[in-house]
Amino acid sequence: MKNILYIICLLTLASACNKTNADKLVDATTKSVTDAVDPALAWRSAAPQPGEARPIQLGESTSFELDNGLKVIVVENHKLPRVSYQLSLNHEAIAEGDKAGYLNIAGDLMKTGTSSKSKAEIDEAIDFIGASLSTSARGMFGSSLTKHQDKLLALYSDILYNPSFKEEEFEKLKKQVLSGIASSKTDPNSMASNVASVLNFGANHPYGEVETESTIENIKVEDCKNYYESYYKPNNAYLVVVGDITPVMAKAKVEKYFSSWKRAKVPEMKYRATSPPDETKVSVVNKDGAVQSVIRVTYPLNITLASEDLMAARVMNSVLGGGIFSGRLMQNLREDKAYTYGARSNINPNPLVGSFGAFASVRNEVTDSSVQEFMYELNRMVTTDVSQEDLDLVKSSMSGGFARSLESPQTLARFARNISKYNLPIDYYETYLKRLQAVTVQDVRAAAEKYIKPNNANIVVVGSKDDIAEKLVRFDADGKLDYYDAFGNEVKYDEMPLSDDITAQSVLGDYIAAIGGMDKCKAIKSMHTVSEFEVMGQNAKMDLYQEAPNKMAMKMMMGEMMVQEQVFDGTKLKAGAMGQNKVSTEGDEFDSAKDNATMFPQMYYSEMGYKAELKGTENIDGASAYKLMIESSTGKKKTQFYDVKTSLLLREVQSSEGPQGPMTITNDFADYKEVGGVLIPHTITLSGAMPVPLKMQLSNVEINKPVPAGTFNIE
Repeated sequence: MKNILYIICLLTLASACNKTNADKLVDATTKSVTDAVDPALAWRSAAPQPGEARPIQLGESTSFELDNGLKVIVVENHKLPRVSYQLSLNHEAIAEGDKAGYLNIAGDLMKTGTSSKSKAEIDEAIDFIGASLSTSARGMFGSSLTKHQDKLLALYSDILYNPSFKEEEFEKLKKQVLSGIASSKTDPNSMASNVASVLNFGANHPYGEVETESTIENIKVEDCKNYYESYYKPNNAYLVVVGDITPVMAKAKVEKYFSSWKRAKVPEMKYRATSPPDETKVSVVNKDGAVQSVIRVTYPLNITLASEDLMAARVMNSVLGGGIFSGRLMQNLREDKAYTYGARSNINPNPLVGSFGAFASVRNEVTDSSVQEFMYELNRMVTTDVSQEDLDLVKSSMSGGFARSLESPQTLARFARNISKYNLPIDYYETYLKRLQAVTVQDVRAAAEKYIKPNNANIVVVGSKDDIAEKLVRFDADGKLDYYDAFGNEVKYDEMPLSDDITAQSVLGDYIAAIGGMDKCKAIKSMHTVSEFEVMGQNAKMDLYQEAPNKMAMKMMMGEMMVQEQVFDGTKLKAGAMGQNKVSTEGDEFDSAKDNATMFPQMYYSEMGYKAELKGTENIDGASAYKLMIESSTGKKKTQFYDVKTSLLLREVQSSEGPQGPMTITNDFADYKEVGGVLIPHTITLSGAMPVPLKMQLSNVEINKPVPAGTFNIE
C-alpha cells in the first residue's frame, strides 16, 4: 500500500508540473521554438552515433597436448573456488541404423557403475563433495570446489576407464527411453521434428534417423560397449578445464589422471551430401482431435562455422525471425495477424550439413493463412532490402547477446575449442563485433538470396488432417500432399475402399454386437470398476461406480489420500480435488461427466443428440480401423477408431482445455475381457495429459452388484 500511495503522489506532482513545462518540453523536442533549448546543449537532443567496433579481449586460454593425443584447453577464472572438466569427443555424427538411440543409451550407461563402484556409490561420493558429474554419448562433464578436484577426478577417471555396462542398468535406461518415445507419439513438436529431420536429411543419415520403439528394442548392451571401445579414445577428444586453476596446475592434474588413457585408431565416417528439395513440398502429420497445428518450413543448407558469409546469414535470420521480438515473422503472424504467440526462424551451421527452419503453433482455422504468411515473409526477405533502422536494431541486439555470453567462462572455453576443432582463424571471436558491425544492407540481401529458399522448402504441418489438409494443397508444387506418422514413416490413407453399406451407424452397431449385443449391454444396470496405475513413481487407483441410466461417482486416490472426486446424479455434478468441491449444472466438465456416466454410450448417441460421421479408415498401431467423427449436441467433437476385423473400439481422441492451453487427449483401449456377458477393456492408456503416457489396468470389475447407499448423493 505504501508503494502504491507513493507512486500516486509522484504522478500527481508530475501532473501539476506538466502544464507549466509542457510548451518548453514540446519545443525542446521539436525545436519549433528557438529559445527552448540552449544552443550549447543542443547535442542532447540527438542520440549519439555508434563508434567503430573494437576487438574483444577474450582473455587468454592455454593449450597443450598429451602424448596420447588428448588436446587440452585451460581457461583461468578465479572468481569462484570451483573448477570444471569438460571432455568432448571429436568425431562427427554416427549413423545408428536399425538401432537408433544406442549412442545416447551408451553415454548415459557409463555413469551407472564401474568395475569397483555401483551407481549408488558413485552418486553418494559425488554428493558428499558437493560436485556434479555427468556422461553422454559425446563426452563427460564434472565440476567441484577446487579443493575437491582430486576426489572428483578420481571418480571421473574411474568412470572413463572402467565403465561396467551392467545389464540391469541397461534395461532400466531402455525402459526410460521407451517411455519417452511413447510420449513423443502424441507430442506435436516431437512429431514435427522427426518428420522434418527425415525429409531434410534422409532416414539413413545420422541427422535424419529417428528413435522408435523397434530401434530401441533392437539395442543390446554389447552395442553400447562397442561404441565406448571404438570412440572413447584420447586422440579423439578435447578436454577443457575452466575455473580456479592455473595452467601449470591443470597440466599436472591432467597428466596424473589422463595420461594412462590409451590412444587407438578411431573409425571414420562419410555420408552423402544432402540438398533442399527440387520443389516446395507439403507434408502433413495427422493428429486427430488437435485444435492447433505445428508448422515448420525447413530445408538443409550448406553452411558451417567457417562459412565466410555466416555473420551476414545470422543477421539476415535475425531480421526474419531470430531471437528478437521485432523479427518479421513475429511482427506479421503475432502482432499483425494474431495467429500465434510466437513465430521464429533459425539457421544452424554444421560441419556435415546445416539447416534452416521457421516455425510456429497456430489455430486450426488459420493454418493455411499462417503458411501463406510464412511464404510471404520468406519471399520478401529475398526480394526486399532490410531498412537501415531494422538492421541497426538487429546488430545492436546481437552485440548485446554476444557480450552477455562472455560472462560465462564456459563460453570462452567453447570458443577456444571451436577454433581448434573447426580450424577457424585465431581471432575469429575477438573480431566478432567488428565483423557484425561491418554487415551491410547489401550483405543481408545477398545472404537471403543464397540461403532463403521459399521454392525449395519442406513445409511440415502437424495437425488434424480433416481440418487442415484440403487448404494446404495449394502450397505444394505438385498439388499433392504427402502424409507421415509421428516417426517419419510415409502413411497412405483410404487404401481400403468402403462399400456403400459401411456407415457410421453400422460401425457403431457392429461394436455393440462385438462386445456382447444390445440385450446384454442393457441388462447391466450397474458397474463398479477399480483401475490401478502409477503417477510419477507413486501408486494410484481410480474407483468408479456407474448406474443406469446416467449416474456416476468417481474417486481417485494416491495411497490413502483422495486427490480427485466427481459425482453425477443425472442432473447435477459435484467435482473437486483435495477436498475442494463445487456443484454445477453446465460447462465442459459437466458435459464430460454426463457422457462418462452413461454405460455403453454408443447405444444412445441418437437419443443424446450426437452426430456420427464415417471419415474413412486409418492404421492404428498396425490395425486397420474405421474412423468416426462424433459431435455432441453442444458442438464438442471426438474421434473414435474401431478395428475393421474385430469391430472393437481401439482409440478415442478429443481436445480439452489444459493449464497450458488446448491439449489433445488420446485414450487407447486394449485387453478386452468378458465380464457379465460383455467385453470390457482392461487396459486403457491415456496420452497427452501428462509428460508420459498413463497406463490404467482394471484390477476389479463388478456387474449388477448393489451400489452402496449415498454413492450418488450431492449435498
